[in-house]
Amino acid sequence: MKFLLFLHVLGAILLVGNIFTAAFWKVKADLKGDLAAIHSAAKNVMLADYIFTIPGLVLIIVTGIMMALKAGYSMSGFNWLTLSLTLFSLTGLIWLALLLPLQRSMIRHSAQSLSAGTLSQAYRKASLYWAIFGTVGTLIPVVVLYLMISKAI
Repeated sequence: MKFLLFLHVLGAILLVGNIFTAAFWKVKADLKGDLAAIHSAAKNVMLADYIFTIPGLVLIIVTGIMMALKAGYSMSGFNWLTLSLTLFSLTGLIWLALLLPLQRSMIRHSAQSLSAGTLSQAYRKASLYWAIFGTVGTLIPVVVLYLMISKAI
């Protein structure tokens, strides 16, 4: 059980750490205004999601369910575990339906902006929506982290 807990916490570190780190570097690039840095940050946000966020999610979900079953927690009804899984599902929907398409759009529009020599309004719009929905998509896992720590001990 301790090894599962280790993997679970590692997954949480990968997920939450990447969410904040990727946002930091993207916002920093946007504020700098350097088109090459903006394009690089947009591409690297997507890359970091594949390298860190997805493995983190898999570790959290798989090990969390394994530990819950092993500990005899109920996977039905309303409790901290089902609320956490519901919130994780909501985060996944936000990521799949909104953030991934916005990230692809930012990559495409930042490449076009780099070629044109000026940051396009289309990039600014995609970036704004990414910031809004990304904030929601970041706060939800933080709530899940709180539930995990406060209810799982």
